[in-house]
Amino acid sequence: MDDSLNFDTLAVRSGTVRSDFNEHSEAIFLTSSFVFESAADAAEKFKNSEDNYTYSRFTNPTVSMFQDRLAALEGGEACMATASGMAAIMSVVMSTLQAGDHLVSSQALFGSTLGMFSQIFSKFGITTTFVDPTDLDAWKNAVRPETKMFFLETPSNPLTEVADIEAISKIANASNALFVVDNCFCSPALQQPLKLGADVVMHSATKFLDGQGRVLGGALVGSKQFIMEKVFPFVRSAGPTLSAFNAWVLLKGMETLSLRVEKQSANALEIARWLEAHPAVNRVFYPGLESHPQHALAMRQQKAGGAILSFELKGDTPEQMRANAWRVIDNTKICSITGNLGDTRTTITHPATTTHGRVTPEARAAAGISEGLIRLAVGLENAGDIRGDLERGLAG
Repeated sequence: MDDSLNFDTLAVRSGTVRSDFNEHSEAIFLTSSFVFESAADAAEKFKNSEDNYTYSRFTNPTVSMFQDRLAALEGGEACMATASGMAAIMSVVMSTLQAGDHLVSSQALFGSTLGMFSQIFSKFGITTTFVDPTDLDAWKNAVRPETKMFFLETPSNPLTEVADIEAISKIANASNALFVVDNCFCSPALQQPLKLGADVVMHSATKFLDGQGRVLGGALVGSKQFIMEKVFPFVRSAGPTLSAFNAWVLLKGMETLSLRVEKQSANALEIARWLEAHPAVNRVFYPGLESHPQHALAMRQQKAGGAILSFELKGDTPEQMRANAWRVIDNTKICSITGNLGDTRTTITHPATTTHGRVTPEARAAAGISEGLIRLAVGLENAGDIRGDLERGLAG
């Protein structure tokens, strides 16, 4: 499809391939394998499996349509879909690094990502140095001769720290390190890291790409050479595969991505401003607020502040702060108490005991995740209704 088309058109139209039935909506190819005309045809297609449909563990028409659409939205040459966002992280690391290699990562990460880097990859001889994502000198000073990858999540989960993608990309390039950016919080509707110098964009498609909390999915977007020569062989053999059904659901979700994220960002900004003025709230973390430390940077590399915000409640002790946070969460009747985000329905969670509950207290403290912190992933409900839902617990 014409690359000059606007984002919203690409979100609806790009990647679509019609079968002989000439269907209007994308077809779901629920098949594990594909039939060949002859033994010779089978041999030829298996020999060039990256360009042909042979087995749905690594090639499927519906999944290909999802991959092509996401690549178009991110401005990349190719995409490899996976079963989840964590499967995408596993795939990019295991396909690129080996024992003895070193990875530099932001310390502000989703809890499972932090655990994978610090506990799982270390078993295979891959070491990680965690740095403050906003400190460019920290990124520079962490580089070693064996450094092969930089990993960044921006905005971060759950404190919405914003890192300078372009500046970090220059450090990574000077170090000959692959620069991977988790774009989950913004989605390509708000931020396109490849245009800012990233080599690979990683997604948990479970979040905003689906947008309605229905299915799991993940993806990596980058150059055709990297995706097909590095990632594809790993996914083909290891099998962290996105199902055709999930790919179809994600395709339909992406059609409304821009509309959803625009409205959710507007709702989040309204709620963040209200929370910032609330006497029970100690601090609000939201890139769209002028008080956010990286507000100016966020407004340069994002189209809006996004749908995720966090806020810390007041309290004299950690125990009191947790009690206050749990009271707010337990008194909600509209917000869904769940760890997922990017949904049309507003979700609320206590990071210290859920998404980051398995992270060590020291790591949580280093990341600034206190017992009084609440993460709110704002949905499409009326913003005034969400404020009223939170006020019940905030009022004490």
